[in-house]
Amino acid sequence: MPTDLRAPNILLVMADQLIPMLTGAYGHPVVQTPNLNVLAAQGVRFDAAYTPVPVCAPARACMLSGTYASTNRAYDNAALFAADIPTVAHYLTRAGYDCVLSGKMHFVGPDQLHGFQRRLTTDIYPEEFSWVKRRAPWTIARDPELFDPKAGRGNHAQGYVGSGVHVDRWHHHLAYDEEAHFRGREYLRAMGAERRHRPNETPPFFLCVSYHHPHDPFWPPRDLWDLYEGAPIPIPEFPANLEATYSAMDRWQNAQHGVHRYPELKDPDSLRRVRRAYYAMVTYIDRKLGEIVDTLKSQGLWENTVVVFTSDHGDMLCEKGMVQKRSFYDFSSRVPLIIRFPDERYAGTVCQEPVSLIDLPATFMDLAGVPDEQRLPMDGTSLLPLLEAPNSQAGRTVFSEMHVEDVPVPCFMVRRGDYKYVHIHGVDQQLFNLKEDPDEWQNLAGNPVYRQVEAELRGALLERFNPEKIDADIKASLQRRLVIEDAMARNGTRWDYTPPFDANRDALEQYLK
Repeated sequence: MPTDLRAPNILLVMADQLIPMLTGAYGHPVVQTPNLNVLAAQGVRFDAAYTPVPVCAPARACMLSGTYASTNRAYDNAALFAADIPTVAHYLTRAGYDCVLSGKMHFVGPDQLHGFQRRLTTDIYPEEFSWVKRRAPWTIARDPELFDPKAGRGNHAQGYVGSGVHVDRWHHHLAYDEEAHFRGREYLRAMGAERRHRPNETPPFFLCVSYHHPHDPFWPPRDLWDLYEGAPIPIPEFPANLEATYSAMDRWQNAQHGVHRYPELKDPDSLRRVRRAYYAMVTYIDRKLGEIVDTLKSQGLWENTVVVFTSDHGDMLCEKGMVQKRSFYDFSSRVPLIIRFPDERYAGTVCQEPVSLIDLPATFMDLAGVPDEQRLPMDGTSLLPLLEAPNSQAGRTVFSEMHVEDVPVPCFMVRRGDYKYVHIHGVDQQLFNLKEDPDEWQNLAGNPVYRQVEAELRGALLERFNPEKIDADIKASLQRRLVIEDAMARNGTRWDYTPPFDANRDALEQYLK
């Protein structure tokens, strides 16, 4: 049982592939997100929050463990998230919290709980090694010109063509989100009832409700599609020298995503249709957030609950002619992050300092009162000191990594102040001044005027990471996983999780016995 019943509940609401700039809460004039807008007004909006890895499974492993991918070794969507890595759910469980997950988390491996007492749903993506990818050969990494831009195996780009948008067609991704949403709200109702019945015996909770959307496929319900009828839909603009602006990393990803197969990715009508569908799905997530908040309030839980809204990464959404995630451009690597405190502390605050999803575990442990001596080392740091003394952490630095999916060499991003540095190890580099060039078109790498900035950011990166060691570890990991993948496929072995029939009721009754 908890030692301090006054400890706040923590509700983490996660979207997938949500671009912060395409929300009303972050100033977009068209996208309708009234619930996010209110949450931001009541809390803190982080304007430079980044994912530690711009792809689903590793981003989530990093977020829960408070460590970078090269620390926890969950490098990609088919990499093991080891059971001996403590997560924030382990720490909060030890602090007396009831830790529950409803929805997507994409844990890969036999441990499908990672410190959560229970999950209220299955997951939506494979838990075994079936998505293991073979990296491109080193010769291509060293000489990107050898890489045929039309030779990619992927078809990810197909879903970003306007003809691939289907309106009012029910599909399993929507069904999954509806179930995750329903189970999460049912948990809050059950917890509210227990609090009313046994107020001094019910533990604080850490509940994560995690949705698939606005991740593709972009198939919105009719009412949300109609919401944007006649609305102005800004679309990307492409310079005449677009191909020349691409880094080696961009060219590798475009080939693997199959973008050269679909010239419609630059067609204005197609782009507007895709953007409209994406707007609709962002509003879908916003409505889900509003319903969860309403449930908190109706159950008497709102006044003692910290509400956190974020995403695992963004989506290029045809910016720069690119699709999906896996890129360090802001459309892919920046995430929304809004934190509302029970007493509306820091209400209306906008934080400009760079932060990362790996900072959330230490933040949650501070809120729960977990003593320092009970914590093992993490790469992330609590955000509370930053909020209490905004000027105390000038020059804050965050990193992001992308080493496996669609790239054949270790790739890193550093964000500090106005600058972003991208290091494509042994091949290429980029440097952007985001204040003067927010759309990231002007690569300043190699410009003598910015030599010192570039050197400082590269130095920070190489002080923190060892690219050669990481590369060797990834190659060994891929070899091991390919062997196990084949054996599991032959045996029909799976690691997927099946929740109890009535997980909410049974677990609460067991906990309170």
